[in-house]
Amino acid sequence: MDIKKKISRKISVAPMMDCTDRHDRYFLRLMSTNVMLYSEMVATKSAIHGDRSKILSYSPEEKPLALQVGGSDKKELAEVAKIAENMGYDEININLGCPSKKVQKNMFGACLMKEPDLVSDCINEMVNSCKIPVTAKTRIGVDNIEDFEYLNNFIGKIRKAGCKTFILHARKAILKGLSPKQNLNIPKLNYQMVYEIKKHNPDLEIIINGGISKIDEIKNHLNKCDGVMIGRSIYQNPYSLAEIEKEIFGNSDNPSREDVTKKLLEYVEKEVKLGTKVNHIMRHTVGLYHGQIGSKEWKRYLSDNMMARDSDFQKTKHIMTIAQNNEKANKVNL
Repeated sequence: MDIKKKISRKISVAPMMDCTDRHDRYFLRLMSTNVMLYSEMVATKSAIHGDRSKILSYSPEEKPLALQVGGSDKKELAEVAKIAENMGYDEININLGCPSKKVQKNMFGACLMKEPDLVSDCINEMVNSCKIPVTAKTRIGVDNIEDFEYLNNFIGKIRKAGCKTFILHARKAILKGLSPKQNLNIPKLNYQMVYEIKKHNPDLEIIINGGISKIDEIKNHLNKCDGVMIGRSIYQNPYSLAEIEKEIFGNSDNPSREDVTKKLLEYVEKEVKLGTKVNHIMRHTVGLYHGQIGSKEWKRYLSDNMMARDSDFQKTKHIMTIAQNNEKANKVNL
């Protein structure tokens, strides 16, 4: 993709640790050509000193694709932004929202909401080091801070540094006493604060995130924000992307679940020859038949076979029979 071409962030899939790896992103792209995809968060030192072919590689089919980075050293962040650009990523996104203790220890994630000057310096270095968009994903507050003026000033400072797109998770982060999982549920959602940020910053691109799963919710948020980012509900029910394609993007020519499986098996066969374990790919497909007849059989087969360390490609071909039977059963019951 030409880096000068405008990226559509109308709907995006959130970066999720241990979820949105390159195999999951390839799988999701089979069901949606229009959503924006994000990598798992990659620490700056891993991106700079690690095996980039393993950590940062992706399939061309995944694009448009953003790399999410975690860090607070402005020189390292600038270097990773340049690496992302050189590797063909369409965007570099800084994580300012993760509340985990490990992330806090390394001085990135949500704790950086308390360091607006540092974040501003980091963003400025990143913007000056690359030509792809530099964006930020943050919470609406942290610990005892959940105040519109604080958030608006925080965004304003980063804006001056050159960031024009903000993904706002509409919950504050609690850095002590709550696990990352609890931080996704216990702090109350406050969509209104995100709406107010957009209202006061009409020229910024504001993407809303947090607890969004239904089409009606998505449409409502799009009336007040520039885009919607969806996380857990997509991972749990990936085929909901087909509904998003139809209802949000007006695309009625969507693949069936069986079509998705056929394409994925071609990918699995190719990846296995390169040394990828089958379960590293198929673990992302557990929710493909979410809410459908045959979903239990699908999950059971994956649990018994695809998650096994000694699984080989030939075993996965039995999945096609299950997919075909599930598709027929669901058509009969329409």
